[in-house]
Amino acid sequence: MLELSARAEEALNAHSRTRDLTAALPRTDTSPLRIALLGPYSAGKSTLIAALLRLPAAEVEKIVDAAPKTREATPYPWNGVILVDLPGTLSGDGTHFAAARRGVRGADALMIVTTSELPGEAETEAVLQALDADGFADRSVVVVNKMNAENSDRDVILDEIRKRLGPFADRVPIVPTDARDFLDAANDPGLTAEERELLGSGSGIDALTAELLSIVAPGVSGLRPRAQAYELLRVLADAEELWNLHGEELDAVRTAEKVGASLSKAEEDVRKALGRESEVLAARIRTAGSRIADSISEKNGTVPTDVATAAARELVHSHTDFDIALSRATRAAFDVLTAEYGDVVPEPEEWVNDVNPPEAHPVAPPKSPLEEAVRKAAEDAAKQGVGKLSEWFTKIASDKKHAAAVVDLLNKSRVGQKLFDPSGKLTNGAKKFKPWGKVKATDKVFGWAGKAQWAAMVIGPALDTVSVIQDHSERAAVDKHRKKLRDHYADVALQQRDSLVNAGEQHLRTWIAEVEQALSDLVHPGAGVGAAREAALAEIGDVRDEVKRLIEHPAG
Repeated sequence: MLELSARAEEALNAHSRTRDLTAALPRTDTSPLRIALLGPYSAGKSTLIAALLRLPAAEVEKIVDAAPKTREATPYPWNGVILVDLPGTLSGDGTHFAAARRGVRGADALMIVTTSELPGEAETEAVLQALDADGFADRSVVVVNKMNAENSDRDVILDEIRKRLGPFADRVPIVPTDARDFLDAANDPGLTAEERELLGSGSGIDALTAELLSIVAPGVSGLRPRAQAYELLRVLADAEELWNLHGEELDAVRTAEKVGASLSKAEEDVRKALGRESEVLAARIRTAGSRIADSISEKNGTVPTDVATAAARELVHSHTDFDIALSRATRAAFDVLTAEYGDVVPEPEEWVNDVNPPEAHPVAPPKSPLEEAVRKAAEDAAKQGVGKLSEWFTKIASDKKHAAAVVDLLNKSRVGQKLFDPSGKLTNGAKKFKPWGKVKATDKVFGWAGKAQWAAMVIGPALDTVSVIQDHSERAAVDKHRKKLRDHYADVALQQRDSLVNAGEQHLRTWIAEVEQALSDLVHPGAGVGAAREAALAEIGDVRDEVKRLIEHPAG
């Protein structure tokens, strides 16, 4: 338990708001056990102490007369332990209540004192708190004092007390007493010894003495660790209470949390779109591959030019649609953040898809005359469609100077401008670029050409008939080539999906970092407090859980 207390001390010392609580942490303590008397004003706590101490009449009156004036706990040595008389909890004096709570926190066991008048709602609540939250259920005795008063029906009163103890009725002994009768009998010179003994035995003081000695029988080593465990829990609860923020500090933390939640939501929305659209793109690539594979002629093993050209167009469109969807999702996230935080939110850079296409070609087997003939036929067909398209885009995609020339050409007219600058972010009108506008426009055209070049490269294996068949009459060879093409497109689909997700994630992270920087003035005041609070509460919670575990499963 003391090791956990040391951990708690380190955690509380880390922050000025909880540092003062370290003084209340349990430490090595071999002093006598302390039994605190908890109860309302006029319940007879001081009289009970006088009876337990067997004080003479003069001393009794001193204790009883001083009780209403007592604002702090008063200790009395008794049978090797300390009886601690606490101020009345229901005296109406706030200082009395605070002192009583301090006394309970420093006690090893508890004597809960009530009377035959039965505890009221507030008193019952205080008793249940002591037994439950304060952990005294197995270290307490309930004393029902003044039981010999007129109109006191012992059985009815004790039954009612048990009902009010609820789930603790079977765990806490209830002892009826009348301390005043005991003291009167003990200090009456007119009584014989036998009469004093008879009156004393009926007062319940001897039974209370036996019950208290039974509670403290385990000694300091047996009883105090459990008391310290509950005290440590109370200190930790106080620390958590101190981390309840208020006023400007609370507003700052809430603002930081709100900004954090907004950014997380924006990031999550874009990331969902990225994942969804990349899967759509991959599916379209696989579908294009299947169409090409299905179109292979069983007569000569070739792919019709119109099918290959349509597939190439579909591949380019799949990337274009992906770019549009990702840009739309990012823009939607930007609009939401702007609505919340105003124009301070930076606009995201336009998404430029510059993912490098993979050059995936099936391995070609040795050439044969038939294969050469089929290749020539395919090349002749390609010259009319995909081949020339690929050559032109390759030229642009291989050197940005060619892409820049295309930009200059397009920028000569407003119609051309709309092709690469629909939002007007790159140009100030025909033939004029904003700062860095031409560079970005060139990157965009360069990316377009790359997509078209990539599509032509992916289509390449469909037109490359070297690996088609050894004997075009053999259907198995055609089926084998179809499978090879499907596998090829499946690989391309996965590679493009993963590459686009990685590029999109990087694009998103860059923008989110810019937004975080722009909103830093809103976040910083509360972020530090919020982070410190979260870390402190996490450590406090860990220690608390360990303490509860030791309470539930004590060593030995």
